[in-house]
Amino acid sequence: MTKSTSLHFATLISCLALGLALNGCATRSATSSVPLADWPAITSAIPRNTQIEAEVARILAGMTLPQKIGQMTQPEIKNVTPAQVTEYYIGSVLNGGGSWPQGNKLARITDWVSLADQYYNASMATDMKVKVPLIWGTDAIHGHGNAHGATLFPHNIGLGAAHDPELIQNIGVAVGRQVRATGINWVFGPTLAVARDDRWGRTYESFSEDATLVNAYAGAYVTGMQGSFSHDGNVVATAKHFIGDGGTDRGQDQGVATVSKAEMINVHAQGYYGALAAGAQAVMASFNSWNDVAAGVDYGKLHGSKALLTQALKQKMGFDGFVVSDWNGIAQVPGCTQASCAQAINAGIDMVMVPDNWRAFIANTMEQVNRGEIPMARIDDAVSRILRVKLRAGMFGKKPSQGIYAGKPDALLARDLARQAVRESLVLLKNNHAILPLARGQRILVVGKSADSLQNQTGGWTLGWQGTGNANTDFPNADSLLDGIRAAVGSSNVAFSEAAEGMDVSRFDAVIAIIGETPYAEGNGDIAVSDTLRHSRRYPEDLAVLKAVAGKGVPVVTVLVTGRPVYANDLLNLSNALVVAWLPGTEGKGVADVLIRNSAGGIHHDFTGRLSFSWPKSACQTPLNFGDTGYAPLFAPGYGLNYQSTVTVGALDSTAAPGGCGHEDGVPIFNRSDRAPYALHVASAANNWVKVPVGADLNAALNLPLSQPSIRVETTQINTQQDAKLVTWHGGPARYLSYAPQPASLRTYAANQGVLQFDMAVMQEPQGSVTLAIECGESCRGEVDITALLKKSAPLTKHTVKIPLLCFEAKGTNFDNVDVPFSVLTSQSFSAAFANIQIVSGAAKDADTLTCSDVGGEFQIGEQHK
Repeated sequence: MTKSTSLHFATLISCLALGLALNGCATRSATSSVPLADWPAITSAIPRNTQIEAEVARILAGMTLPQKIGQMTQPEIKNVTPAQVTEYYIGSVLNGGGSWPQGNKLARITDWVSLADQYYNASMATDMKVKVPLIWGTDAIHGHGNAHGATLFPHNIGLGAAHDPELIQNIGVAVGRQVRATGINWVFGPTLAVARDDRWGRTYESFSEDATLVNAYAGAYVTGMQGSFSHDGNVVATAKHFIGDGGTDRGQDQGVATVSKAEMINVHAQGYYGALAAGAQAVMASFNSWNDVAAGVDYGKLHGSKALLTQALKQKMGFDGFVVSDWNGIAQVPGCTQASCAQAINAGIDMVMVPDNWRAFIANTMEQVNRGEIPMARIDDAVSRILRVKLRAGMFGKKPSQGIYAGKPDALLARDLARQAVRESLVLLKNNHAILPLARGQRILVVGKSADSLQNQTGGWTLGWQGTGNANTDFPNADSLLDGIRAAVGSSNVAFSEAAEGMDVSRFDAVIAIIGETPYAEGNGDIAVSDTLRHSRRYPEDLAVLKAVAGKGVPVVTVLVTGRPVYANDLLNLSNALVVAWLPGTEGKGVADVLIRNSAGGIHHDFTGRLSFSWPKSACQTPLNFGDTGYAPLFAPGYGLNYQSTVTVGALDSTAAPGGCGHEDGVPIFNRSDRAPYALHVASAANNWVKVPVGADLNAALNLPLSQPSIRVETTQINTQQDAKLVTWHGGPARYLSYAPQPASLRTYAANQGVLQFDMAVMQEPQGSVTLAIECGESCRGEVDITALLKKSAPLTKHTVKIPLLCFEAKGTNFDNVDVPFSVLTSQSFSAAFANIQIVSGAAKDADTLTCSDVGGEFQIGEQHK
C-alpha cells in the first residue's frame, strides 16, 4: 500500500485547485456502495494449522479445571506476583496506563524485561503436564506510552489526517519492536472505533468518521505490528473495542449505541473486517451497550452479548482467536460483579481482565462450572483459543529476554518515522495572504501553553492513563514544538512567553501561538451534553493569549493541539493562519519542518494532511458526519490547504451558545472528571477556607499543605474504572466542593422539579454531623443535613442520592447565582466516595428521591414530595 491508495479522499485533492469552498467537496458515504445485510465471513491471513490444532488438543486434554480457569484470568501487574502466577496457573497479566515495574515511572528497559522474565519463569514452574507460557498485554496506544524514553507517534486522529496506509504499517512495525524491547508480547490495539460524535473523550483514538479509512488502516496496522509472527518484532494485535464504542448516544463513553444493525455492520464494524482479514488474534469487548431501537432489539452490554461475541464475531465472521474483556468490564453486565460473571463467559469472553479481584474470580468461576452455570465445553473452547494464539505467536520455549530487541534502548526509538508522521498529519485550515511558510531569519514570538509542553502534545495514554503529571524532563528523547521552531530559525530569533504578558508584539516579524487541549483519556475527556464544542469555553486562556497578540500589525500563526475537531471560529478570526497539529507525540520538530522554509528559502515540506473528520461551524453542531441530514460543516473531510492553495477564509460567525447545549436534561458537575465550568476543590478552616483545586492528575492523592491534613482526596471506583473520588476527613472543619468562578443561574432546574443527584459509597461512618450545600456566593447557601442518611447507608455499597433542589432553596440557596452546586462539610472523621454528581431536571417526582424531611427539612415538595 502507498499513499496513492489513500481511499476516496485522494479524489478530493483536485477540489483544492478549483477554489475549494469552506465546506469542502462531496465525498461518498462511509459505507460501501453495496451495503452488507449481515455480518460477513472473513478469511484470515493466518489460516488454521493442523499441527497447531493437534497440539492445542493435546495440551487441553492434560489440563485440570483450575489450570484452565487460570489461563482465562488476567490480573494487573500491581496485584499479582510471580509466585502467584505459579500457584494459580495464571495465563496472562497486563499493565494498565500508569503501571510500571516496581511502580517506577522511570523504570529502565531492563527492569521491564526482568519482570517479563520473572512472570514467564513462574508460568514455567507450575505442575502442569505441559507448561503454558504467560502472555503480557499492554496499552501501546500511540507507541509504547508506558515505557520511559520511547518514541510516541501522533494519536490516531492525526494519523487519519495523513491518509497514508503505508505509514500506518510502518508505525505498526515500530510499535511492535518497542513493545518487544520491554519483553511484552501483546498490544491492546489498534483502536478501530469510527467516532461519530466529537464529544466522545476517545475521539482522538479514532482514525476517522469514515469507515472505509478505518478499514484500510486496521489491516495496515495489524500487518505491521503482528503480521504472521514471522519476525521477532511481531506482537499479538488486538482489534478493539468490539463493537460500536464510537457510536454511543451523545458521545458518552461506555454509553449506549442506539444505531441500526445496518449502521453497525456497515460503519462501526468496518475496522474489524480489515483487522481480522490481516490476522488479528485478539479482540477486546467494548464497555458500551447496543440497542437497535428501530428493530426493537436490545443487545445490552457488549460484555454479556452472545449474539455479538459468539454468533456474529466467532461464528459468522469466523474469528478463531480469543476475546478479552476490558478493565473490570464484566462488572457492567447486569447481575455480575468484578469477580463473578458467568453470563460474560457464556456470551463468548475467553480471557477475563480482572485487575484486582482475580482470586475471587477464579474461585467463583470454578463454582459456576461445577454447578453447571458455565458448560465445560465453553471453558474448553476459551482455553483452546488462548492456547492457539500462544502457539501461533511462537511463545512456547522462549523467554522474553531472548528476543532480538529485548533490553535494547534503541528499539524504543523511531524518531524519523514519527517526525514524518507529524508532518503528514498536519492540516492547514487557513493561510490568508500566504503567511506560511515563514522565512528563516525572521524574529518570531512564540506564545501559548502548549508551545513547550510535551505533556500537552503527547496527550492521554502517555506515561500514565490520563497523560497528566508529566514534565518535559520525563521525555529524554523528545522535542517540544518550541524546540522545533528554535532549531529551525535559530534560538536567537525566537522569544517565548506562554501568556504573552508584557510582550511588545511590534518587535517581531511573526507570532506563532501554540494552544490547545490538555491531556485526557476515555470518559474523562467526554464533553457533556450541556457543554459545547467551543474550544474557548473549556480553555479561555487560549482565547486570551490570541487576543493579546492579534491585531497588532504582526501576522499570527496559530497551531492548535487537539484530540478532536472543535468549534474554533473565534480562534480562526484572530489568526492569519491556523494549523491543526492534533496530538503530535514526541517529535515536535515535525511541525517546524512544514511551517518554516528551508535554508535556501524554499519550501521545506508542504502540507499534505487532509481532515478525516468533519469540522463544525457552530458550537452545538454534533453529531456531524458526512451524509447526515442537513449536513453543513465548516470544513468537510478531505479539506486541507497546501502552499499552492489560494483559498481565503473570511470572517466567521463566532457566536457561541453561552448557556451551553442540551440543558433540558440537566447539568453534569463531575463524571469521572470535572465538567466545565465546574472543578473540584477542597477547603479547610485550618487553611482559612481557601479553595484548593483537587488537580488534574486523577491518579495522585491530594493533601492540603498542613502538618496534619484535615482532608484528603484520592481517585477510586464506584461504577467504573477510576470514576469516583474518595474523600477522607481526618477531623477539623473542611469542605469538599465543586466550584465555578463565574456564577450561573440554575433557576430553570429548581422550577422544573430538579434534584441534586450523585452516587455515593460510605467507607467510614461519620463521627459528627455532615451537611450538603448548594452555594450562591461567600455568604449565600442552602444547607441540608445528611448525617442520618449516611449512617443508615450500607457501608461499602453504592447508593444513588437524589435531593430536590427546592430543599436547598428553602434553606437559603439563590438559584439565580450558583457558584458551588455541590459542597460537603464536616468537622469530624468521615470517609466516602462520590461519583456522577449532577443536576437532573424533573427527577423530584421519582419514587427514590428523598423528601426534604429526610434531610432535615421542614416541608415536602410536590404531590409526593410536598
